[in-house]
Amino acid sequence: MSPFPLSRRSLLRSSSAGFGHLALSGLLGLNQASAIGGGDSINPLLPKQPHFSAKAKKIIFVFMEGAMSQMDTMEYKPELVKQDGKSGVGGGTLTASKFKFSQYGETGSWFSELLPNIAKHADKMCWLRGLHTDTPAHPQAVVQLHTGSAKAALTRPSMGAWLLYGLGTENQDLPGYITINPSPNFGGAVNYGSAFLPAHFQGSRISDEGYVPNLKAASASALQRRQLDLIQSMNRDLAASPGAPDPVEGVISSYELGFRMQDKVPELLDISKEPQHVRDAYGVKDGAAGSFARQCLMARRLSEAGVRFVEICHPGWDHHNNLHKGLIERTAAVDQSTAALLADLDQRGLLRDTLVLFGSEFGRLPTCQGQDGRDHNITGYPMFMVGAGVKAGFTYGATDEFGTKAVSGQMHTNDLHATLLALMGIDHERLTYRYSGRDFRLTDVAGSVVSEIFA
Repeated sequence: MSPFPLSRRSLLRSSSAGFGHLALSGLLGLNQASAIGGGDSINPLLPKQPHFSAKAKKIIFVFMEGAMSQMDTMEYKPELVKQDGKSGVGGGTLTASKFKFSQYGETGSWFSELLPNIAKHADKMCWLRGLHTDTPAHPQAVVQLHTGSAKAALTRPSMGAWLLYGLGTENQDLPGYITINPSPNFGGAVNYGSAFLPAHFQGSRISDEGYVPNLKAASASALQRRQLDLIQSMNRDLAASPGAPDPVEGVISSYELGFRMQDKVPELLDISKEPQHVRDAYGVKDGAAGSFARQCLMARRLSEAGVRFVEICHPGWDHHNNLHKGLIERTAAVDQSTAALLADLDQRGLLRDTLVLFGSEFGRLPTCQGQDGRDHNITGYPMFMVGAGVKAGFTYGATDEFGTKAVSGQMHTNDLHATLLALMGIDHERLTYRYSGRDFRLTDVAGSVVSEIFA
């Protein structure tokens, strides 16, 4: 055995040497060994066979954090217009949108004037209009959307972590799960964490400027390679010794990935290499005004390179007041870029194996709140999907005449997760991880696959 046994101190030194975010993830995974009580394969990130034929291989989740008001953007209710100003069944004053709605495409899908560019893709969309969830509190609902559970007593792995655990990653030089500009609000790192899964399955956080925490430039790669070779020799000695912690092999593979990322990731995130007409189509510009456009273009580049799960986060949709001015500002920031992402994926043929999911943690009520706002609605709200595995120009579920609650095609958050996993070739009841004496899964003890939306 090496005269320099692996220790927590040596692991900390190796991660600070610049071997990448996943090297630090490996450290966290090793620290969890006693709690997990299970082992990992030699390379836990290698691609794995799905349970059955997959309809999609990659997901891009475009998350509008704070609950976009569907009543003013994507959910037109003629009866609400007729009853504007009258009392609602559950109290409050029914309030029609002040924005003009029009129908688009052969499907005649309704969109407000706030989303003219997204609306052009109406015939590609598969609508889920009967969604519902358990809690009207943002922190719990956002965490439930990402992890399947709103319970604070035990943090659960995020859905991206579950996908990486179940399927591995296609590109061994890149993380399989990346989150761009994740919000620190409403759960923060819990929303892209691995919880009790080994830490190499957690999301890798990057900024819309291409900054990756703990990842140094490749200019020092020769020196780092020598450092890494020494550390890995100690790691392998430890892995071969009696009683070695099982996750050491995961640490070894994560260090190697962190090293390789230094050559691949900076170039991949450099959107200046894109043709000017592509950057213009997304609306890329300097500063905060171009943040979401940069995220969308990065998401396309990452997905095209083989990243299994990419999330884009756009906060600021919690409009209890300042609804109309706020919506004008928020939609102006996302409409062009989201539409460009869909068009770009389509033009490149990437929608054949990539699924785009767009939505919020819940919706808004058809009644007014104060002078210019809407309160939370967890009983009926929409999301849309575009791409691999789902029917184009299709609607599943509906809310009542005012948009208050789902009356057909009801889908709980657990059903959404079960369906997403099924599209990726995973049986949600079989994707389990034993922790603390029981088998856990993304859908807990619930969830039904909505196969009606499958292409």
